[in-house]
Amino acid sequence: MTESTHAKVPIHLRKYIVDQNYARYTPEDQAVWRYIMRQLKSFLTKHAHESYLSGLEKTGISVDRIPNIESIDQHLERFGWGAVPVSGFIPPAAFMEFQAIGVLPIASDMRTLAHLQYTPAPDIVHEAAGHAPILVHPEYATYLRQYGEVARHSIISKEDMDQYEAIRILSDIKEDPRSSVEEITRAEKRLNEINASMRGVSEAALLSRMNWWTAEYGLIGDIKQPRIFGAGLLSSVGESRECLDPKVKKIPLTVDCVNFTYDITEPQPQLFVTDSFAHLGEVLEQLAVQLAYRRGGVFGLARAREAATVNTAQLDSGLQVSGVLKSFVLTADGLPAYLQFDGPSQLSFEYEQLDGHGTARHPHGFSCPLGLLAGEESSPYLMTTLDLDRLGIRRGEKARLQFQSGVVVEGYVKDWLYKGRTLLLITWRDCKVTLGSKLLFDPAWGEYDMAVGAEVESVFGGPADRSHYGQANEDFAARLVPAKTFPSAERKRHAMFQDLRNLRERNKPGAGSVTEFRKLVKDFMSTSTEEWLPGVELLELSYTLGLPDSERTELRTRLNPDHFASETTRQSVADGVELAERRL
Repeated sequence: MTESTHAKVPIHLRKYIVDQNYARYTPEDQAVWRYIMRQLKSFLTKHAHESYLSGLEKTGISVDRIPNIESIDQHLERFGWGAVPVSGFIPPAAFMEFQAIGVLPIASDMRTLAHLQYTPAPDIVHEAAGHAPILVHPEYATYLRQYGEVARHSIISKEDMDQYEAIRILSDIKEDPRSSVEEITRAEKRLNEINASMRGVSEAALLSRMNWWTAEYGLIGDIKQPRIFGAGLLSSVGESRECLDPKVKKIPLTVDCVNFTYDITEPQPQLFVTDSFAHLGEVLEQLAVQLAYRRGGVFGLARAREAATVNTAQLDSGLQVSGVLKSFVLTADGLPAYLQFDGPSQLSFEYEQLDGHGTARHPHGFSCPLGLLAGEESSPYLMTTLDLDRLGIRRGEKARLQFQSGVVVEGYVKDWLYKGRTLLLITWRDCKVTLGSKLLFDPAWGEYDMAVGAEVESVFGGPADRSHYGQANEDFAARLVPAKTFPSAERKRHAMFQDLRNLRERNKPGAGSVTEFRKLVKDFMSTSTEEWLPGVELLELSYTLGLPDSERTELRTRLNPDHFASETTRQSVADGVELAERRL
């Protein structure tokens, strides 16, 4: 990656970056890429947003070869973006954080011929040929960054995490040709069980729907004759064609799109049409104002408690408390009076962990009072050292603070912490915290770091300082999709694809080329009757070499779509033959 991209990527995201290892792409992989791209370019020339074709060129993506992600990174740098190779699924929160900083994570894996039309796992066709080209449009690039910023603040639930992991496992199993039917069935059963047990819709799920109906399956322009810009459509031959069929309902894009669920295994019954890329940002803002990170208060706290994952409560002082919110106490007026976090907790300011206040100091949880002090009219974070002295808060001396909520903090003052003129923490020893007869903190539990703040301004997903927190709810071990191994029969097929490529790229009609062409036809005719892609390339080559029509008779007979068992294969063969005959 370029120095610019490397500088953008924070340490905690670098674990997802892999070596593309370009040499692992087989000649068949290259042939599959070329077939898909020829089909897509033929159809999308008329039906994609006008930025698509120029975007392919501007991002260094060609029809003939699987792209080098480092090259895409260099091309995107001119547009203020970058690209990094990843392997398969990465956590949604990580994907969104990459986007928020202007980096496109590109799955470096290549779909198999068996998944030509659609792959259950992210691959380089979807990420590179789908997402990258539209990034050259400045308004769309701005939207993606804004979306990434909103999405990375959304609260993800424990159920979301379980669902994500089940989807990732199922997609990896389906894409791996070595997987058994029993393994696929078990993985499908597990996902179905999780889906059936989902109790509600989290903020992360709402953002996922927004992404699905825009960046993945979005249409743009006139609702009667829309054009395609969503990467899921731009990278799928079948879906790009089917999505424009009148039977697929077209709905003007509004924030209500998040009320529509989607099934990644089924064609979508409806799609949403935005009139412009600028409108995407307007709809996103309408969703953002509904989220906990913008609303804060009891609403945000309730969202975090329900999620049962690592989230952050940001106080009006700017102090950010990260952990699993176990409970919170309300005053008689319904305002937060006390927060209780469970498990490893972190204190941060402006998304940077405070020195000495990571999970090592707070491994079992964190709690803090909120609200105004009794007899005071302004938030405690505004107190100066003179105010502290007036209240009896002096280092080494015993003190007592009572909040208007009734919470009482008493013990010996050890120290306090300011950032500029903002008071963030008061640290106590031999401290007891009570609310009436209820004990909230016992002196036996150690020192008490009292967070200073009256209100919860924001509640957002994940820890504030992800680089220092450690393993959080949205983090999963970076997993590499297993490298493929091939028996001798497969290697023979790969050799045939390589010979085809060599002959096509020489592009020098002559006696030697014709002899080689006829040998390849003979080799192809001796393969399984379900083999077809080499035949399509040979049919195309016959025109490149200027051969008479008689040379194509045998190939046309073999490539009769009716001879193939699968409907999907029949369509792929028919599409390939059509382009070859049109000499495109």
